[in-house]
Amino acid sequence: MNLSPALKEAYTKEHLSARDAQRLAEFIAWGPIVFQASRLMIKFGILDLLRDNVDGLTQQEIADKTRLSLYAVKVLTEASLSIGSVLLDPETDRFRLSKTGWFLLTNPITRVNIDFNHDVNYEGWFRLEESLKEGRPAGLEHFGKWPTVYEGLSQLPEQVQKSWFGFDHFYSDHSFDEALKIVFDGGQTESLVDVGGNTGRWAMRCVDYSDKVKVTIMDLPQQLEMMRRQTAGQNGADRIDGFGINLLDRNQKFPQGRHFDAIWMSQFLDCFSEDEILSILTRATGAMDKDTSLYIMETFWDRQKYEPGALCLTMTSLYFTAIANGNSKMYHSECMERLVEKAGMKVETIHDNLGQGGHSIMVCKLK
Repeated sequence: MNLSPALKEAYTKEHLSARDAQRLAEFIAWGPIVFQASRLMIKFGILDLLRDNVDGLTQQEIADKTRLSLYAVKVLTEASLSIGSVLLDPETDRFRLSKTGWFLLTNPITRVNIDFNHDVNYEGWFRLEESLKEGRPAGLEHFGKWPTVYEGLSQLPEQVQKSWFGFDHFYSDHSFDEALKIVFDGGQTESLVDVGGNTGRWAMRCVDYSDKVKVTIMDLPQQLEMMRRQTAGQNGADRIDGFGINLLDRNQKFPQGRHFDAIWMSQFLDCFSEDEILSILTRATGAMDKDTSLYIMETFWDRQKYEPGALCLTMTSLYFTAIANGNSKMYHSECMERLVEKAGMKVETIHDNLGQGGHSIMVCKLK
């Protein structure tokens, strides 16, 4: 199994002492409350206060400034000592922000992940065991009776939608600048199919980047309606059209009878099982000719430059298990290459480490 150098170092040998391993085991056992206590240290402004007061604050001072009860401040700050997000000066009884607390407070990826896990995943993950055994997103039933989250996305509560799209857009948007150069600067890309185009953010970036390109977004009809609302009246929106399709229906084909310079799949194939991916790629092959390039942009967990990226991705796989669809995951790149080959294409090149989310782009052509 291929692993980046950082992952090979982290995942192939033991690094912890017995005492450290025991502590990590307890940290895992108390993981749900570690998460909630840390989230509330942010929400209540306690970590902000500690950042802004370099000499630290006593529990009473924190209570006075936040208008929380002294009891609430005590249980949260003392738990946060054990978590590692704050430090204590035993001479003055003042609490200070630790490095971990600083990252919790200021790292945008961490903040997006916290909101996503609280609003979208937290209650549904209680049914992870059921999801794994039955191969369906049992945790999604917390929100509604849809087969996948995508059918119900437009009907989710406003805050849940905000956190879902915040998570989805953060990981893709920070890679778009580099991705646009890969797609457009290497040749003439004037017609592009955006498969699973969601709200049209990538399509809008394309028509803004190139005054020649026309984009066809393929997605569920309800997603296309969201896209039309999001893009209405914006410059270049007249060069974006929609093609309604349920890609889980193996009988539904990609647009026929037209040449496309590029087929784009960004953070899309991870929404499907291997068998479903093969079906989608095979149908994409049927819409390609020798001059068409297929671009697959994914966060492959094995190609992450730093280990925390792989941690986020392997945990995200369990969101797909319990909430999204019950059968997909964040894939290893070797798995995706195998499916590309089986669908009748070859991987010409892979661009790694794009943006802050650790994206890769596979550039594929017909064999």
